Amino acid sequence: MDPFSRFALYFAEVARSGSLRNASEKLHVSASAINRQILNAEEEMGVLLFERLHSGLRLTSAGELLCDDLARWRREYKRTRERFDELQGLKRGHVSLALIQALSEGIIARKLAEIALEYPWLTMDISVNDSRDISRRVADAEVDFAIMLDPVEHHGLEVKAFIEIPIGIVISPNHPLASHKTLSISQMSEYRHIMPAAPLTVHDRIHLLYKRHSITPEAGIMCNDIRLIKSFIRESSGIGVLSRLDVITEVESGDLLFIPIQGKPVRPLTLALCVAPQRQLSRAAQMMIQKLAMTLDEMA
Repeated sequence: MDPFSRFALYFAEVARSGSLRNASEKLHVSASAINRQILNAEEEMGVLLFERLHSGLRLTSAGELLCDDLARWRREYKRTRERFDELQGLKRGHVSLALIQALSEGIIARKLAEIALEYPWLTMDISVNDSRDISRRVADAEVDFAIMLDPVEHHGLEVKAFIEIPIGIVISPNHPLASHKTLSISQMSEYRHIMPAAPLTVHDRIHLLYKRHSITPEAGIMCNDIRLIKSFIRESSGIGVLSRLDVITEVESGDLLFIPIQGKPVRPLTLALCVAPQRQLSRAAQMMIQKLAMTLDEMA
């Protein structure tokens, strides 16, 4: 839980970077939304917090006072949290977890980095595996918990939180189909298909999709590595069908486009946070599960 407002987060980042655009890129929030929060705060407080210059934004004297106070409040809050940890026996702790490759960057990776900064006493053992291997490791209690795809296909797991991940068509922003809001499978037929191969979880969904539409792409490329598939698509070597999770970072940066499929929807993937049933978890592991469950909600 962060007791500081959204405005405080936006204000601090603009003060640090000196520009709405830089703050927008760092926070993954539109520049207009950040500016609106600052303007509303200036109106409510009755003072200007920034000077608007051609080169960017510069703190006024009032802005500098607020910036110093926010930094002090955050330091004091951090010390308060440390005292809470001491009261609850959380001065030390170790957590082991497993993740799928698609989560090695993006919002989950950022949350893990945030937890590491917030709890400097906490040690973590993080491994990246495919979902089949992860399910075995959770069931065998080799890790405290894991975030994986389609846990319903595996036994011996308890799902603590989950979201559904849609499947769509992925293309380069320079592709001729880039202006379409939705695409049908038939519109893909004249282009080379970059297809995920087994054991990638998304492979089974796409195989059924092609079978439903009686499609056998000519001159296609089969690949069992999502990163290489994205590289081919980014270079306009073809187009592909992937989950939104596979390309969430590239979509955020504008390197790739994710376009919904027209017609009967493809059954989405399930991204779930899982533990072994009746597993006795440490307080540190429970804390991390709670924070990551909230992050999954944000992703949804």
